[in-house]
Amino acid sequence: MCWFHWIAITSLIFSVALFSYQFARLVILGKPEDLSVSSGNVTKGVVYSFTKAMAPGAKESAYLHMPTYAGGIIYHLGTFLSLALFFVLIVGFPSFNNPLKFIFSVLLFISFFAGFAILIKRILNKDLKSLSGLDDYISNIITSLVQLMTAVYLLIPDAEIFYYLSVALFFIWLPLGKTKHLLYFFFARYHLGFFYGWRGTWPQKSE
Repeated sequence: MCWFHWIAITSLIFSVALFSYQFARLVILGKPEDLSVSSGNVTKGVVYSFTKAMAPGAKESAYLHMPTYAGGIIYHLGTFLSLALFFVLIVGFPSFNNPLKFIFSVLLFISFFAGFAILIKRILNKDLKSLSGLDDYISNIITSLVQLMTAVYLLIPDAEIFYYLSVALFFIWLPLGKTKHLLYFFFARYHLGFFYGWRGTWPQKSE
């Protein structure tokens, strides 16, 4: 292994350690405390929060902006693919052949452009821009960079050093920026389902 491999691995260890600390902290904090009298079913509320409440038709921010919603889905899938490929590439998986590399590369280029389009929309749309902070831009740029460099490295092996350095940067930023919603997403959806389930709002009566 070369020095840049170890930088990427060290960054991964840092990311896992910090995420583990954040996870333990959230678990220790426990479930939400609601002093009102329960009028619903918390379990059904939580299940609904992770299922039907996630559907585009249930989210105004989604069904009113379907192209952006679709782009976001593609962008997130590209991120998960990049993470999975890192573990394949770092061990040099023997059956990872050239046709497969080309397919993954094309998929990552698509997800990169989806993320780039979302970034441009955030910059040009005055409403989105007013809600955006530096973290939003940094998180998008770093995540897009790792997708782009993964795609390039799959096609051009000489880009190896740039790939591993971009991955290292991504791992360092992952638990620090808004990208930490990789963990917090699940706790946020649980808390949301708990709150509305407790109050009997979720699942909706018509469902």
